[in-house]
Amino acid sequence: MIDRAIPRRTALGSVLALALAACSSPSGSSTPRAGADGLRKVTVGVLPVVECAPVYLGIKQGIFRKHGLEITTQQFPGGSAIMPAVIAGQVQFGFSNVISLLAARERGVPLLSVVGAGTSTGDRVRDINAIVVNDSSDLRSPLDLVDRKVAINAWNNLGDTTVRVAVKKSGGDHWRIQFVRIPFPEMPAKLTSGAVDAIWVSEPLRSVVLSGGGRQLFNNLTETYPKVQVAQYFTTEQVKQQDGSLVTAFVDSLKEATAYASEHPNEVYGILSSYVKVSATVAPTIVLPDWTADLAQESTQALGEAAHEFGTLWKAPDVTGLFGL
Repeated sequence: MIDRAIPRRTALGSVLALALAACSSPSGSSTPRAGADGLRKVTVGVLPVVECAPVYLGIKQGIFRKHGLEITTQQFPGGSAIMPAVIAGQVQFGFSNVISLLAARERGVPLLSVVGAGTSTGDRVRDINAIVVNDSSDLRSPLDLVDRKVAINAWNNLGDTTVRVAVKKSGGDHWRIQFVRIPFPEMPAKLTSGAVDAIWVSEPLRSVVLSGGGRQLFNNLTETYPKVQVAQYFTTEQVKQQDGSLVTAFVDSLKEATAYASEHPNEVYGILSSYVKVSATVAPTIVLPDWTADLAQESTQALGEAAHEFGTLWKAPDVTGLFGL
């Protein structure tokens, strides 16, 4: 199915509808109070991706406790489930890709990004995302994706947006790419069987597929912006208004944990197996992100403008609103 036939209103519709419903429902989002040990118990919604490693390292190294927080992680199958959970107050902070956050703001969901969650390396060969094909594939450039089937994990989001940019820059008709929505874990088998011609994957799956006979066709992120901040941690306007000190403690501790991850890559590799299914042989080959915790306004603007050009966003991206500036 060619994704041009999919109305943009339905691309993130189910996600944002749930979040909007949560906005209008009685919320359990009152911020946590300190317990007898003086620590405030906070839950963070995360995904099984490399970018979430600083949260796990921050817990292990006692960084959050130093800032008065006791962090519990709740892993979700995808970012689509985290937004409603944050809005409903089931978790206080969540992890999501930038385009989903901008789309939520556009639809009136009162989310605020508070800290960066990993940025691409800017290396065209070794980066945290890639378009991968079988080694025997005849595909050699972004232009070759025209009229081919490309697996993405979600319609009208980070994957297809950045692939469209690359194909358009190569002179191809990006509307003729046949995007196919497939969950990340199922992509390698679909590629091997020939059900799709290429897959969009992020680490650690990128390294897993390459180690199993895949070949990187191109890096879709660098085609969009030199170094893309792929995801950010977010909360709600309500939480920030009610308890700015909680947000400050979370941001300060996560920035410290992110710096720790940057300085101790071996510990990142060591902790990955605690929340991601990856073999001990593949783990050291995984490309780590550029650990930048500051919110990247120019990168976010570039992604948002691309999403607007291709119809995922109806209007120019509200980056200042998302950042609470």
